[in-house]
Amino acid sequence: MTLLYYSPHFLQHDTGGHPERPQRLEQVIGRLERGGQLARCVRPDWRPATDDQVLSLHEPQHLTTLRTLAAAGGGRAEVDTVVSPASFEVALLAAGAACDAVDRVIRGEASRALCLVRPPGHHALPGGAMGFCLLGNVAIAAEHALQLGLDRVLIIDWDVHHGNGTQAMFYENPRVGFLSMHRYPFYPGTGSADETGSGDGLGWNVNLPVAMGVSRDRCTSWLGREVETLADKLRPQLVLLSCGFDAHREDPIGSLGWETEDFSTLTQIAMDVAATHCDGRLVSVLEGGYNPPVLADAVATHLDDLLERDADERLADPA
Repeated sequence: MTLLYYSPHFLQHDTGGHPERPQRLEQVIGRLERGGQLARCVRPDWRPATDDQVLSLHEPQHLTTLRTLAAAGGGRAEVDTVVSPASFEVALLAAGAACDAVDRVIRGEASRALCLVRPPGHHALPGGAMGFCLLGNVAIAAEHALQLGLDRVLIIDWDVHHGNGTQAMFYENPRVGFLSMHRYPFYPGTGSADETGSGDGLGWNVNLPVAMGVSRDRCTSWLGREVETLADKLRPQLVLLSCGFDAHREDPIGSLGWETEDFSTLTQIAMDVAATHCDGRLVSVLEGGYNPPVLADAVATHLDDLLERDADERLADPA
């Protein structure tokens, strides 16, 4: 079965007219309700991430800064990133969803989980917010998996922007493989192909920079080959997705000319790798996507694929 994490509290991260705004999730949830996908998922309760979980990767001063800014009524954590009075608690709830999903998938309660959270996380640096992101949701979840006893975790990031924060947190760590396909050159300016890790982490960081205009088929086939290569070398026990949808051709911030069906192809690639190496264990966490109706359709397609894999597995093993 597939677990789905969503809370109305995520709407309390009030960013005004900012592109990363509550309407993104409102439209997603409305679309999933109309399409019947919500009724087909298990909806767990969960707790916010603890300070210890967050501090496993973030610096203490970062938490202090976010708490202080929220308590003072909010403002800009940095030029692109808005904090409202509720934002820090909402960010903890988002990171907590990813960690709880990891807990349950590792325990075998489900094979897959989708965390429809905000704010997003893959730009958040150890010492600061960046690019709409307050806390590194996927990175915190990966570290949590290691703390639970896993030895190897694979993170796949197909958001149109490079996941520089996630990369920074695991750049020297051989236990976490990180693969990012992203538009390049583009914000945040990182993610060149020669950024491959350092120290013990050398070779476990893979960037697939894509110039605007590269064909969709070339992108998906390249990602598929590189994910399989990295996974065969790493042999992950869990796959995490930084699941952004802003490479869609109608996204106002990103775009690589992709169509909604391309995200279905990528979802199948990720699920196949998880099936090969870790009994299907996969946790997907929402990142970008800033055209709300398009985002809603893309998320619905992604979730349909996760649910279809559930159905296929039940047919294969009816017991």
